[in-house]
Amino acid sequence: MPVMNLAPALPICCTPLDDHWPLPFALPDTVLLSTHFDSSQLATDDFQRSAIDAPPSIQRSVAKRQAEFLAGRVCARAALQRLQGLNYVPAIGEDRAPVWPDHIVGSITHSTGRAAAIVAHNSHWRGLGMDLENLLNPERAERLAGEILNPPELQRMMAGSRDQRALLVTLTFSVKESLFKALYPIVQKRFYFEHAEVLEWHESGHVRLRLLTDLSAQWSNGTEMDAQFGIKDGQLLSLVSIKA
Repeated sequence: MPVMNLAPALPICCTPLDDHWPLPFALPDTVLLSTHFDSSQLATDDFQRSAIDAPPSIQRSVAKRQAEFLAGRVCARAALQRLQGLNYVPAIGEDRAPVWPDHIVGSITHSTGRAAAIVAHNSHWRGLGMDLENLLNPERAERLAGEILNPPELQRMMAGSRDQRALLVTLTFSVKESLFKALYPIVQKRFYFEHAEVLEWHESGHVRLRLLTDLSAQWSNGTEMDAQFGIKDGQLLSLVSIKA
């Protein structure tokens, strides 16, 4: 009988991995996997059980941080396995970003109780950035709006209802995080909320973004790109994908 390559066990704190595409526009040649996790269910041997090493910074962390790291890495390893049969767990780089194999682009995200990872070959996609956020309530959104939105974004925000404004602040925060995750590995240059602008968004899940700073010859001030988002169970997931 052939020996089957058995996948490591799932951590007790995680639900079975879900490969349902959670966004409005499916991306070809990618693998996206997600899981729900409960940090109160994190077992002392969950890292060992799932054959994932906890870096020192994670070993020193609280259960919540350990569970979200573990859930994200379990998704990432399974996505790489499905994409190319790779048994690989991305380390944490010096810049805190996941370290992927040379020919792979990917992104890992987590928020309260949910984690996800997306991977692809760099021959298909040059950059992938994904971010999951809990929807802000209107009070918190109004407090944070000035830190996340630039003046034109703030002006457009004021046209909406209170709930719409809260959604827009959450969306702008998330999609700018996704943009950073997609572009930083390409340009190797840090940039912040004020260096990008959400030009328009639609309830269909489509977002149009513009860079407001020069990051490289190709990624200069005024460059526009598309993003997408979806909302489920009080959380917003956004994705910026840059074609090869």
